[in-house]
Amino acid sequence: MKRNIVLLFLLVSWAGYGQNTINNYKYVLVPEKFDFSREANQYGLNFLAKSLLENKGFSAYFDNQDIPKDLAGDRCNALKAEVTQRKAIFATNLTLVLKDCQGNIVFKSKEGKSREKDYGAAYEEALKDAFKSLNDVPYTYTGTTNARPRQTVDTTTAPSPVPATTPVAAEQREPAGTLYAQATANGFQLIDTTPKIVLTLLKTSAPDYFIASKGTTNGIVFKKTGEWFFEYYSDGKLISEKLLIKF
Repeated sequence: MKRNIVLLFLLVSWAGYGQNTINNYKYVLVPEKFDFSREANQYGLNFLAKSLLENKGFSAYFDNQDIPKDLAGDRCNALKAEVTQRKAIFATNLTLVLKDCQGNIVFKSKEGKSREKDYGAAYEEALKDAFKSLNDVPYTYTGTTNARPRQTVDTTTAPSPVPATTPVAAEQREPAGTLYAQATANGFQLIDTTPKIVLTLLKTSAPDYFIASKGTTNGIVFKKTGEWFFEYYSDGKLISEKLLIKF
């Protein structure tokens, strides 16, 4: 009898753990900077991760961004995306990890690899390779979250109000002039009338969405409401430059 009770307890515990899958989550929070990166959105990885998660069907937000009310009221409704790097001499190795609000791993990808010599191209290829594991897993949001931690209410003091989430205000910049797109092996280069290469664009799996570099500045170029924008971080501030592009 005792043996049967222990067995039943193990089965119930295993079932409860097994039910906590990606299907229980509508939202995923993406950090503006991964632990191995030196700066926010380095090589456009954070923007790319957010885009790939949205392609999977999640509603993805940066963790410093204005978020929906149901998520702001309970962040246990979201998974947290982490990308880890295993250092190697001749390869770039990245792994995608999705955790619940208690730090439990809900999903871990295979290790994505790249042997590209260019850092930007290598990180992009390795991250996309890691995401192949996620794309192989069926995802349908069920509306159930099992990872919410237990809360103890202190009746002697009133609960502290939840601070409002402050949206990220982007500093807007107008276009300096028309840029002309020239096709490359992995995307486009945008040149001005000098002619001088102003921006280099790398294709992603999302349409009208490019990883972009402008000298030492890395960010993303995307189309919104029919207009093109180049967004990046500078001294901790989000900058949004409007672009005039002729393809």
